[in-house]
Amino acid sequence: MTPAAALQRGLSMLALALPPGAQEKLLAYLELLTKWNRTYNLTAIRDPLQMVSHHLLDSLAVLGEIPAGSLADVGSGAGLPGIPIAIAEPDRRVTLNDANHKKSAFLRQAVIELGIMNAEVHHGRVQGWRPLERFAVVISRGFAELADFVAACRHLALPDGVLAAMKGVYPHEELARLPTGCDCSDVRKLRVPMLEGERHLVLCRVAG
Repeated sequence: MTPAAALQRGLSMLALALPPGAQEKLLAYLELLTKWNRTYNLTAIRDPLQMVSHHLLDSLAVLGEIPAGSLADVGSGAGLPGIPIAIAEPDRRVTLNDANHKKSAFLRQAVIELGIMNAEVHHGRVQGWRPLERFAVVISRGFAELADFVAACRHLALPDGVLAAMKGVYPHEELARLPTGCDCSDVRKLRVPMLEGERHLVLCRVAG
């Protein structure tokens, strides 16, 4: 199966209708990622078909679960999940954040080369980031520990916004270690086409 066929099949399974040109742009993103990966080691996954399931479809699977509005992808790395989300939802303002110079350089190049008009890049540690406007959604699949994600990123979310953590298996132990004043009880099981193993999205709402 070609990456294009795999993406088409996965989108059908997710029941996602993307805007015109979005599928081509997603595949162009994978080509760019493959090219930069040879030099910068942005992702451990090298196989294009695996990239479709583990990167594109994994990112797009959250779309029906997160609220509308501006989104910050913290610890974005190779642009996941932020770039696929920005391509799929051109009306949503997306900011990609990473503290690593090489990864931030890739993110900037991807935004320019792919013509993602609704995305911008913020380079720097998330703890010191003070955006002019806070975000409706702060998402990450790069933070190892839920409590660390909440502590580092809670200041980025609007008062009624959510912190969304992408996880594998249901994170029982991490949920037990959360600080008070943070409600992360909204945990949603995701079904990602062509990806074995569990995937969950933890939606946290922070008091204050």
